[in-house]
Amino acid sequence: MMSYLLRLEMASHEQLDDIILFLEATMQKLGVRPSATQTVMLAVVEGVSNILRHGYQGIPGFVEIEMQREGGALVVYIRDHARRFDPTQVSPPDISLPLEQRPIGGLGVHLMRKFMDEVRYQVHKAGGNELICTKRNIFRI
Repeated sequence: MMSYLLRLEMASHEQLDDIILFLEATMQKLGVRPSATQTVMLAVVEGVSNILRHGYQGIPGFVEIEMQREGGALVVYIRDHARRFDPTQVSPPDISLPLEQRPIGGLGVHLMRKFMDEVRYQVHKAGGNELICTKRNIFRI
């Protein structure tokens, strides 16, 4: 099983372009259909942005992204050493409310769930957070 890794010791929002380039290149190497690349990228970038904004509160910190093909699924591991936070416990937003009545926040996690087939959280064995995002049936034949 081939695995691709991007490790940023001092990740910041200024490096999101580098993260996007890594994601695009890796998905191309793994054989992801171009039509699926955008949604996976949006989900992963949203997850990393939340880590940087809320977990590290804007201060650069460790972020690691590992991508691999596991059978017919793309699995993306997002790891950090920010304070513990399980985004899978965030309640879905009520998107039926008018915009002016919606509380701020929570939409990013909602988008991650919508774009990926599965989003799981665990405390990583080395400490810190690990978000495991899976998308199935997106490979070129």
